[in-house]
Amino acid sequence: MAKIEFRDIAHTYATGNDIETADYALHRMNQTWDDGKAYALLGPSGCGKTTLLNVISGLLTPKEGQVHFDGRDVTTLSPEERNVAQVFQFPVVYDTMSVYDNLAFPLKNRGFNANEIPGIVNSVAEVLDVEKIIKKRASGLNAEDKQKISLGRALVRSDVSAILFDEALTMIDPHQKWLLRRKLKEIHQKFDHTMIYVTHDQSEALTFADEIVVMDEGRILQVGKPEELFERPAHKFIGYFIGSPGMNFLPCKLEGKKLWFQNFSFNINGFDPEGIKHNDKLEIGIRPVYLELHDTASEDRVEVDIEQVHEMAWAKLVQVNLKGHVLHVKVPEDRPINEKNRFLSFQPENVRVYANEHLIH
Repeated sequence: MAKIEFRDIAHTYATGNDIETADYALHRMNQTWDDGKAYALLGPSGCGKTTLLNVISGLLTPKEGQVHFDGRDVTTLSPEERNVAQVFQFPVVYDTMSVYDNLAFPLKNRGFNANEIPGIVNSVAEVLDVEKIIKKRASGLNAEDKQKISLGRALVRSDVSAILFDEALTMIDPHQKWLLRRKLKEIHQKFDHTMIYVTHDQSEALTFADEIVVMDEGRILQVGKPEELFERPAHKFIGYFIGSPGMNFLPCKLEGKKLWFQNFSFNINGFDPEGIKHNDKLEIGIRPVYLELHDTASEDRVEVDIEQVHEMAWAKLVQVNLKGHVLHVKVPEDRPINEKNRFLSFQPENVRVYANEHLIH
């Protein structure tokens, strides 16, 4: 396994002398991927996830900066020289070989002891639940089984610097996808592979990774554990992107030492306005689970109109309108909702403050 470092990495596919900032697929970044950790690289389509992964693997040489593995500059080295395994969205298998031979091929190619290979292959086959097809030729397999074999070809190698997954489970049905994510997590816990898993699906990222790297528009916005990204998203985009539904936001103004939305002031634990500039765009953010509906008024509650009530598996999602701004409130599934529940309160300890879309409190 390896500790992977980006040192002032940036990349653009544009050519010529008049390249502008907007042309960059990856904007300048410094990032460390610790040895033995499982990371999810999360973001919308086109945000630069695959470009970043290809820079790690060596399929792409960055226009600027250096890539280091355990302190060694590998920027210009190939994937083979970096000793990484990469699994793509569409499976890469040898159709003329059996499942066994596909799994054994990377080991034979790297000179593993022939007596050890059967044990390693059979162990991975058991993990991926392909023992029953181990003797079949890959050409006769369905897409799901082929992807399992593609995963297995990466997992058999205990000597790799890192295993990289580029939307590797996209083509697999939801139940099998869930099972395979569990298997990958078990494998990681057992063997401490450095794993980086690219996905646009937050549920995949949240259930797989030790840490999540959130990207948008070629930039890394935040790196953290799932609970950190949920509780304290460092950027407004992360608040929207993580959570179902995402974080609620309301524009506000600073008057004195308090933030106000029209004639309602927020009680925010420990808030200090020092450093806020007069032209900063200020907003508060709060998760739907930290809003509460009441049937009586008080000074720390604001009146809202209830627009819709959505039944969810373990809760009700109530859509309310606060003076032209739509907010979502998550309430227990057995809680009755009616026109009396029109007063909304904000849990003070869970109100976040954003200036120009960045978290400041």
